[in-house]
Amino acid sequence: MNKPRFLTLAACQVLSAVLLTVAAPVWADAGHDHGDAAPAAASGDGPKRLPDGSVFLPKPAQRQIGVRTLQVTEAELPRSLELAGKVVMDPNAGGKVQALVAGRLEAGARGLPSVGQAVKKGDVLAYVVPSSGAIERSNQASVLAELRASKALAEKRVARLQALADTVPRKDIEAAQSELSSLTERMAAVSGGLNNRDVLVAPVSGVIASSNAVAGQVVDARELVFEVVDPARLRIEALAYDTAVASNVAGATLALGSDTVALRFIGAARSLREQALPMLFSAEGSALSKLAVGQPVTVYVQTATRVKGLRVPAQALLKNPANQAVVWVKTAPERFEPRTVTVEVLDGASVAVTSGLKAGDRFATQGATLINQIR
Repeated sequence: MNKPRFLTLAACQVLSAVLLTVAAPVWADAGHDHGDAAPAAASGDGPKRLPDGSVFLPKPAQRQIGVRTLQVTEAELPRSLELAGKVVMDPNAGGKVQALVAGRLEAGARGLPSVGQAVKKGDVLAYVVPSSGAIERSNQASVLAELRASKALAEKRVARLQALADTVPRKDIEAAQSELSSLTERMAAVSGGLNNRDVLVAPVSGVIASSNAVAGQVVDARELVFEVVDPARLRIEALAYDTAVASNVAGATLALGSDTVALRFIGAARSLREQALPMLFSAEGSALSKLAVGQPVTVYVQTATRVKGLRVPAQALLKNPANQAVVWVKTAPERFEPRTVTVEVLDGASVAVTSGLKAGDRFATQGATLINQIR
């Protein structure tokens, strides 16, 4: 009868020892630290993509990534065309400096101008010393020697006639003086031909846009040496492959990064260039002063034709995995839903949404790229 009680007491002692072992903290020896404990499970209140494709974005996360929304309204917007263009100089505020004769370049009193240097109209940029053959120069030198001798004789004859002015007719004295004047002018012309330099001057006031000049360089006649432009008076040339565009221009804008510049339509050519019609635009003030001649740009031409749609900033337009244009619409305070849309260009800063949105929808403008990346 006592044996079962003894076994029960032993079992209780073993169980107590096991419980004490499990409950007691175990300290690792030096060098056997296994790091901090595993982090707690992630909270379910963070940004996440929901099964239906929408995104749950709490208010603190919206403030952290700088989400901004905008409500759209429907309007009659101009149908626009996107044209490739480039920056050209204004013919009345820019010019080219070319050599009239073949020769060697020489620097002016202030040296050769460098690119970007400001110049004024009439400033001497360089000299061109004409190049001539040895035979041509020797012939000019011989002619100059003959003229010098003839001039010396003419001076002596004039002196004798003036000494005999009382006995010599007045007409003989005047004829001798006229001959002396003619020889003097011929000597100056021949001497100038030997030592004359072609002066290259700035045709307009502005800055040096390009320079092909090096001291001692030999240039040919009509070779371009300098280009001078006025940065505040540049123009934009766009190419339209539909000639009907020129007669249906209501406005134009130029995209410069995230900014746009309003352009004024000057006119269109009446001859095609590479099967395209050149169209010329200008801007008020110094809006184009940061551009360079020849720089490619994108021009958005607004036509008189209207299309019903909703104006949306171009930065709010993104691509989904199927490469479709989407806009993130705010359907709840902490929920954004992607909407597939069809758009038409307006200008460099905004587009016209023709389907996929309705008036009154609120969509993300800033921070839309980060919303699109949430998984």
